[in-house]
Amino acid sequence: MPKNVTQKLIESHLVGGKMVPGEEIYLKIDQTLTQDATGTMVMLELEAIGLDRAKTELSAQYVDHNLLQTDFKNPDDHLFLQSACEKFGIWYSRAGNGVSHPVHMERFGIPGKTLLGSDSHTPAAGSLGMLAIGTGGLEVALAICGQPFMTKMPKIMGVKLTGALPDWVSAKEVILEMLRRHDVKGGVGKIIEYYGPGLKCLSAMDRHVIANMGAELGATTSVFPSDKITKEFLVHERRGDAWVEILPDAGCHYDLHDEIDLSQLEPLIALPSSPGNVVPVREVAGREVFQCMIGSSANPGLRDFAVPAMILKGQTIHPRVSLDINPTSRQILQNLVEFDYLAWLIAAGARVHEPGCNGCIGMGQAPATGRISLRTNPRNFPGRSGTKEDAVYLCSPETAAASALTGVITDPRTLKMPYPKYKAPKRLIINADAVVPPPKDNKPRQLILGPNIKPLPPFGPLEEVIEGPVLLKMGDNISTDTILPAGTKVLPFRSNIPEIAKFTFAQIDETYHDRAMACKKGGSLVVGGENYGQGSSREHAAITPRYLGLRAALVKSFARIHRKNLINYGIVPLMFKAAADYEKIEQGDVLRIGNIKRLIEENSHEILVENLTKGITFAVTQDLSDHEREMVLHGGLINQAIKKIR
Repeated sequence: MPKNVTQKLIESHLVGGKMVPGEEIYLKIDQTLTQDATGTMVMLELEAIGLDRAKTELSAQYVDHNLLQTDFKNPDDHLFLQSACEKFGIWYSRAGNGVSHPVHMERFGIPGKTLLGSDSHTPAAGSLGMLAIGTGGLEVALAICGQPFMTKMPKIMGVKLTGALPDWVSAKEVILEMLRRHDVKGGVGKIIEYYGPGLKCLSAMDRHVIANMGAELGATTSVFPSDKITKEFLVHERRGDAWVEILPDAGCHYDLHDEIDLSQLEPLIALPSSPGNVVPVREVAGREVFQCMIGSSANPGLRDFAVPAMILKGQTIHPRVSLDINPTSRQILQNLVEFDYLAWLIAAGARVHEPGCNGCIGMGQAPATGRISLRTNPRNFPGRSGTKEDAVYLCSPETAAASALTGVITDPRTLKMPYPKYKAPKRLIINADAVVPPPKDNKPRQLILGPNIKPLPPFGPLEEVIEGPVLLKMGDNISTDTILPAGTKVLPFRSNIPEIAKFTFAQIDETYHDRAMACKKGGSLVVGGENYGQGSSREHAAITPRYLGLRAALVKSFARIHRKNLINYGIVPLMFKAAADYEKIEQGDVLRIGNIKRLIEENSHEILVENLTKGITFAVTQDLSDHEREMVLHGGLINQAIKKIR
């Protein structure tokens, strides 16, 4: 039977289960990716499990989120991560070397391989014909220990690309068009595979833009074929021998279909405060802009800086605008210098920052209150920028540069200048030295633990009864940024659960921590709407609520990664059987779920919940697999892993 690229990738790594949508499958993992906001917990988990040496073909740890060194916490964590990489046999990318996703693509991406990452934008590597999936750090830790990754077989959505991109329209418009059509829930339970003649006009880094922001659709991952354009990228990176061709077979089948004529696209922009709130730029043109930011994992390529540089060459940005340039890798920064692009940007008035995530996750570069900030970032969730009352718009580098020049949101097609055609240099500067290889010997090494680094708190097994107050009632599309924000105040505590827990749900209610601590021993619950836990893969958004006594989350539906993270830490994920029951619960109501342990053991699909405050009973459902039920009953995956691997 003819196969698409996704089916070929899954079949070649399948070690258990059947490739039937909705069925559990187990995948062999070749590579792993961790970054410093999530990697500290991964390394602490590896230490708790007792790992000697990484069992993967390659594992890499990046320092790209927590670069600010305002006190000892971040530099201490950098030393800890480097010592952990030496101990466990993991590649180490130093602070300032760049964002994990483009650096991994430059140095380590190989068509046909699987990649599991503790960052939700790990699917960016799908641009090279990899099967790359983002998940919680604990599952990445187990993959480093040589364990297969379990997930439910997604449906495969084929998106046929035809035509070619017109002037002033770039790859960012392709993924924004997908978000305009399908919104932030449209990819849940799906792998999106792009194919068709339109691929010829998309470079490997253009494909990275699209695959990266597939995470905003809620997709398990995005996949591109490995073709001549993939080979061209790897040859440029001096890694041409890593290329293998992986194409869809003629007549292959997709479960779902969509088609985009690239020639019909126009500049698009996502309005606050959701990546799915997409409109044409022309509809909001003229609104005053105060900040434009270029460079993130969503627009990481050299062309994404070169085109704005060519637009701004010989001109000066509007005096009201702060134009922030975030080079996405040290290698790209070197090439920006080599080909004069950086000089043109600086002369135009740009502010240049070190390679890293920076303002994308609220680590500096926060915008003014309520003032428009245009960003080439992947996300604009409320408060993610570091400013609680922000107004972040997501756009292409072309739109950001044009708007920085005029001081208002500007459709770049209206600029009185020819479109600057980018042509990739024939020979790039390659910097492979900043990624430190693991030691070749297996000598025992000690972790370097600073005073802010604490061990993972122990969690007990599931209780017989869950009874406690609803500490929060939330609406739809609550993100992990909302559950536990990033930023300069919070992320330095990522290796100290008791301290970082103080920020849990603070974006919604700053009293949550104190109220949760008051009833921690008995436990508590939260209630949410659709797509609960969308966005980042950060497992802290599950660990800290669990540390504060959260025992169950009752929602209309879950985002994939956060649901798994809740299970990984022993929190029971429950869904309302009838949506109307959501309306009957108020914050502060005391709920009781009797015999929850027995019901989970028996795999009862329907579970009754008593609202003791209102004197009513309603039904919720659980769809835990056998594997997931065992995790919940044991109090989380870490308890299982320690027993199994030791």
